[in-house]
Amino acid sequence: MANIYDGAFRTILNDCRKLVIPIINEIFGETYTGEEEIQFFPNEHFLDQQEEPDKHRITDTNFTVFGKVQKKYHIECESSLPDGKITVRLFEYDAQIALDEGTVTEETLTVTFPNTAVLYLRTRRKTPDQMKYIIVTPGGTVQYDIPIMKIQKYSLEDIFEKHLLMLIPFYIFSHENSFPEYNNDEQKLEELKAEYRVILEKLDRLEEQDIIGAFDKRTIIELSGDVIKEIAQKYKNVQESVGDMMSGALIETTARKILNQGISEGIQEGKSLGSNEAKRSTALKLLKRGKQTIPEIAEDTGLSVTEVEQLAGLQTI
Repeated sequence: MANIYDGAFRTILNDCRKLVIPIINEIFGETYTGEEEIQFFPNEHFLDQQEEPDKHRITDTNFTVFGKVQKKYHIECESSLPDGKITVRLFEYDAQIALDEGTVTEETLTVTFPNTAVLYLRTRRKTPDQMKYIIVTPGGTVQYDIPIMKIQKYSLEDIFEKHLLMLIPFYIFSHENSFPEYNNDEQKLEELKAEYRVILEKLDRLEEQDIIGAFDKRTIIELSGDVIKEIAQKYKNVQESVGDMMSGALIETTARKILNQGISEGIQEGKSLGSNEAKRSTALKLLKRGKQTIPEIAEDTGLSVTEVEQLAGLQTI
């Protein structure tokens, strides 16, 4: 079950990368504008442990935001109720991320820990607003807080006012305790459906205003439907009523088809024209769409990574 939620979290982060910026601003009190470059790193880390030498961890996110100051972030999505174990896993991830990118100069090892936070989809009444690392070393004690973002804390108004659109697929967790009531009370179920109609209407308006693209909107809707159908498996009326409503909103196409069509059109144009100028033109179009990384665009167009980086630089001038 948790894999569905983790997968939805990773998908929306990797496919709709700009949506993470408002989340970072909310959690860490940053003031990013959304125009910053975001670079994601591999999320699989091998842990050096004697009893399990090949043990590895999959982190949900590991990325750097290039603002006025370059900062690395690590965010995990947790669907289980807090039990203390996530804190240990977070530290394992953080230590391995820091070690993977550590540097050694004249026998001096320098490691930089990321800014870390966790999104809790379920919480207890006494769940605190932050975790804490306390690291006792021969050279002194270091301690710092790990912020906790709780999905239940955010109303629909909060989500749209703060542009926390990445939370929409998980908004249903705020209603989880009421599923038995919704499942047996048609009026209550209609009230839940009304909330999701509001979500769809607001997403439509954001698309019309060019605040989000069609791909981002449809990804949010698709993942919302996936999460609803997973979390409400035992409640047929909720699952079919609200889940099917979100699926129906996708009409004929899906987010992935939109992305693949755009990529295919760009590649075909480059192939038909055949010249380096055509490749550059295609790369510029793909850069404007903002759906692929520079290495992916280089691979699809036949340009070098350096050439694509130069074109990306021209776009920002």
